[in-house]
Amino acid sequence: MQEFVKQLGLKYRRSVAGKTAVFNGEDMILEETDWYLLDLFRLWWRYGISFIRLQMWVEEIMEKFMRIYKYQAHGYAFSSVEELLDSLGGSGFINMTRRPLSNSLLELGVSQRFIDEVIEPVMRVNYGQNVSIPAFVGAVSLAGAQNNLWAVEGGNKLVCSGLLKMANANLLQAQVSSISPQLVTWGKLNLIYTTASETGSELYDIVVLATPLQASVRSGIRFQGFTPAFEELPGNYHSTVATIVHGYLNTSFFGFPDPRLFPFASVLTTETLDLFFNSVASVCPVNISTGFRRKQPQEAGVYKVFSPQPLDKAQLKTLFRSYYSVQVTEWQAYPCYGSNQGLSPVELHPNLYYLNGIELAGSAMEMSSVAAKNIALLAYHRWNRQTDMVDQKDLMHRIKTEL
Repeated sequence: MQEFVKQLGLKYRRSVAGKTAVFNGEDMILEETDWYLLDLFRLWWRYGISFIRLQMWVEEIMEKFMRIYKYQAHGYAFSSVEELLDSLGGSGFINMTRRPLSNSLLELGVSQRFIDEVIEPVMRVNYGQNVSIPAFVGAVSLAGAQNNLWAVEGGNKLVCSGLLKMANANLLQAQVSSISPQLVTWGKLNLIYTTASETGSELYDIVVLATPLQASVRSGIRFQGFTPAFEELPGNYHSTVATIVHGYLNTSFFGFPDPRLFPFASVLTTETLDLFFNSVASVCPVNISTGFRRKQPQEAGVYKVFSPQPLDKAQLKTLFRSYYSVQVTEWQAYPCYGSNQGLSPVELHPNLYYLNGIELAGSAMEMSSVAAKNIALLAYHRWNRQTDMVDQKDLMHRIKTEL
């Protein structure tokens, strides 16, 4: 994603400082301060060295994952998510997609208290799920909880629109209804699609599907005439509700009757039966002017609330003293992660590729970008019959030899 931003001449959005707390339904059990050393001391005092063990574990996984950039820079591709993960972390990465995060962390020596009060709130805000998710996607989520995250000035969507323009693509605003192999012209794929005004069809040499194919997402695409027939892909997608509220946060609910004393920009939550939301956070604009400052809790601000279900009026009144507007978006955001769901294929049929299978290993913009580059390389090598560039073993040694 950083390379895309560089290529497109975009800028990083200026960061806006803000502290985070963890709420268990009654009290703030963990509060970030303005002093880094004090925060470290509090973590050590409450959780021992669990946070150090966790940090080392995540860094080790990310260091191995970073190998993908070298592999792709040298043009290597993988025909499945398993092959990709195996090339990066061997059987260890594969096993991490099959066992719960909580089990892996307990074996690592991370305390149950740290898992419940720190790890679980991160899983709830990032994926709306708990620590029973697979260890690999948990590591991706924890890597995304670091302080070095960034956003694009003007909005992250500028990366997508910019890449589309840079590619000089012939974009058809249409809904694809079916895909079938063309029997007359062998090797081509026939797409039937519907635009606002007509139904049309087109033959393509290569097709990449960049939409989830699980039943719960309902892509509406039919696969006809394939041998063997297409089977429904395993798993479901998790429904998340994002509620954008312009109003006054009810800080009393979090134990701060005077909103002027409420110092937090975001509040994460533990898994508690009475809590109806996963997180609430102050939202900043996509463009940050020089004099911009985050709204104080006693002022009307814009907040984003993640929840498993749409908020009713009583719940909104619990979280907000009053509000001017509410905007609700409910969508199938990421997979429902289970420890035995397996991974989706990358190649559905010759010249028919599936991008979103990577999400069962880990769902993030960077993961999708890696998957897209892998498919571009894989399609190129398949088309040119360059088998020596696909699913090669011991790539680190091979690359060093090439250099």
